[in-house]
Amino acid sequence: VNISAAPLDDGYPSILGILISWFPMLLLIGVWIFFMRQMQGGRGGAMGFGRSKAKLLSENKNKVTFNDVAGIDEAKEELVEIVEFLKDPGKFQKLGGRIPKGALLIGPPGTGKTLLARAVAGEAGVPFFTISGSDFVEMFVGVGASRVRDMFEQGRRNAPCIIFIDEIDAVGRSRGAGLGGGNDEREQTLNQILVEMDGFDTQEGIILVAATNRPDVLDPALLRPGRFDRQVVVPLPDIIGREAILKIHSKKISTAPDVDLRTIARRTPGASGADLANMCNEAALMAARANKKIVTMFDFRSAIEKVMFGTERRSMVITEDSRKETAYHEGGHAIVAYNLDILDPIYKATIIPTGMAMGYVALLPEKDEYTKSKEKLKASITMAMGGRVAEELIFGIDKISTGAGGSGGSDIGQATRTARDMVTKYGMSEELGPL
Repeated sequence: VNISAAPLDDGYPSILGILISWFPMLLLIGVWIFFMRQMQGGRGGAMGFGRSKAKLLSENKNKVTFNDVAGIDEAKEELVEIVEFLKDPGKFQKLGGRIPKGALLIGPPGTGKTLLARAVAGEAGVPFFTISGSDFVEMFVGVGASRVRDMFEQGRRNAPCIIFIDEIDAVGRSRGAGLGGGNDEREQTLNQILVEMDGFDTQEGIILVAATNRPDVLDPALLRPGRFDRQVVVPLPDIIGREAILKIHSKKISTAPDVDLRTIARRTPGASGADLANMCNEAALMAARANKKIVTMFDFRSAIEKVMFGTERRSMVITEDSRKETAYHEGGHAIVAYNLDILDPIYKATIIPTGMAMGYVALLPEKDEYTKSKEKLKASITMAMGGRVAEELIFGIDKISTGAGGSGGSDIGQATRTARDMVTKYGMSEELGPL
């Protein structure tokens, strides 16, 4: 006789069976909620996903005024009208004048575009909202447009105020320039910005300021009158501007009497305001590491060389033959530069390895240059090849080193690039003529 025993089936699934069957769905829901919270930056709640990420900078905290901005006087003058309007809008409205709805700050990175926008808000004493162009666009369609609407709604609630969009080229590129869903989302966001700019009146007291270093890629609809009416160029500072910037940053540190800001300004052609601030900070750090009470000119020179050329590698083990090759190589550069009067005076020649270089010869410009003559370009090629020629004269053609080549920033790379530009860009070839 076979006897079998089994639990009585009541027709209902067990609790464990229900959990097992629903586990994949619950896991997917949990993962979705996790990613939503991560992309919101922890703001919590799915309803907040489309909220603006604009940050409100307090008027009393780290207040910036025009006194904190130097080296871009023309750009400051362009924005004075906006400050006057925010302070006294009735003066313009009585005469029927209309303040520009928006100002577009154009310039290379580090020239002070964000600082200038904050100074406008600080001078006018109004709230300052700041957001990056990349903060608008997300992977979900419609989020960017929702954030734009929320940003302008915040502006209306806090009017008069300034809304600053940094790196607007991230969202304001010409439409139709790309493919895919991400591009469609960016275009929807841009369309919403255009609609909002048409929808608000400057009498509400909202001024939109944006910054970019790529104005050539912006959509033409952004630049038409009625939107970004005023385009303010924020260039790299000249020698007078650099000296003024250095005066502002040097006030924050204790400097020795031998510190000559004009010499530092001469030594840093092409440096932006951010570069100069970094140099002053590096000089202060170097003085602190040396247990000094004040920052000397030597510290500033060392900071400039560190920022421009890299950190000296004094502990690097170099053979006597390699040191000798480097000395003759850099000596060749220095001799050519010394004998070509059209080149700038020599500031420093060293064979101490710095950054990626085994040594270098630095020139000290006496003034800013915005164009170069054919004669000076030829002289720069001659100087670049001076090190290789010196090695050939001293050691022979079979013993020249790789010191003149190896990368795009090498002596041969610089000379080749200059020669190519003279022919293909500047039309300086006598045989081919202008191209």
